[in-house]
Amino acid sequence: MRDNSSAIVSDRVAVDGIGGAAGAAGALETVPPESRGTAWRGTLLAGLGVLAFSGSFPATVFAMEGFDPYLVAVGRAAVAAVAAAAFLFAAGVPLLPPRSRIRSYLVIVAGVVFGFPVFSGLALDAGASTSHAAVVIGLLPAATAACAVLRAGERPRALFWISCGLGAVAITAFTLSMGGGHIAGADVLLVGALLSAAVGYTEGGRLARETPGWRVISHTLVLAAPLTVPITVTLALTTDVRPGAASLAGFAYVGLISMFLGFIPWYAGLAMGGIARAGQTQLAQPLLTLLWAWSLLDESFGPVTIAAALVVLACVALTQRSRS
Repeated sequence: MRDNSSAIVSDRVAVDGIGGAAGAAGALETVPPESRGTAWRGTLLAGLGVLAFSGSFPATVFAMEGFDPYLVAVGRAAVAAVAAAAFLFAAGVPLLPPRSRIRSYLVIVAGVVFGFPVFSGLALDAGASTSHAAVVIGLLPAATAACAVLRAGERPRALFWISCGLGAVAITAFTLSMGGGHIAGADVLLVGALLSAAVGYTEGGRLARETPGWRVISHTLVLAAPLTVPITVTLALTTDVRPGAASLAGFAYVGLISMFLGFIPWYAGLAMGGIARAGQTQLAQPLLTLLWAWSLLDESFGPVTIAAALVVLACVALTQRSRS
């Protein structure tokens, strides 16, 4: 077996030999997170991933104007699988991950291929606004950090858990105030999306320490293709499909950017900067999503939404600081 350094050098040579987007992916090879010289690169790459992910909710809303919610949720992974297979083929590497890592890849499949897209899409279809969803999902950095802590067997200070608890209380108060004193079904779905993404991000970040980030997400999508492709075809034939310019653009965004290209810098960044530390870049995601909701969907949101987003931001920032 090759050691990790040899594998990474081999991957770099293979990817540098191809052109286009696959060649760009090769530039995102990962290095050990302990290397201080690459910490800033990890933060930058993770930030690019967050920028890509921040447009996911508005794009999903646009896509569901012409496609069934389940078709959007599963079909995005089918579209991304085609691009992922092309990347892997062009790089001359196997389409499937090593057998020894299959369990970890299946965790990512469950979390980011099915869990987050399905839960979040259904929440938006159930009536949750993009701005409302952005605030609830604002706890994702804390949830990701908690998963990283538990997965790595670390023992954070009590302040970490207190901060997570305060964030959860803030989100609960926000959802109750917006839901007339009760938690709506859409909020339960958003929590499911939150937990799914946190688990998938953590497992992907761990794998990206040994395998280039673009390969982690590519293998994940190809591994899920035997399910996502036939489900997508079946839904396309049996549901009401009314494609328009906006819905096609939204579907293309969630399929190519949210589901694939955004994960390339994201997983590479988590590996370089550390899962919890680089995950701090997610602090900007709710506010970016609010900006897209206002500019693209003409959504209006009041001071309660903004205040909740800022409280969550403060709680998550405290969780990140309390780990060090």
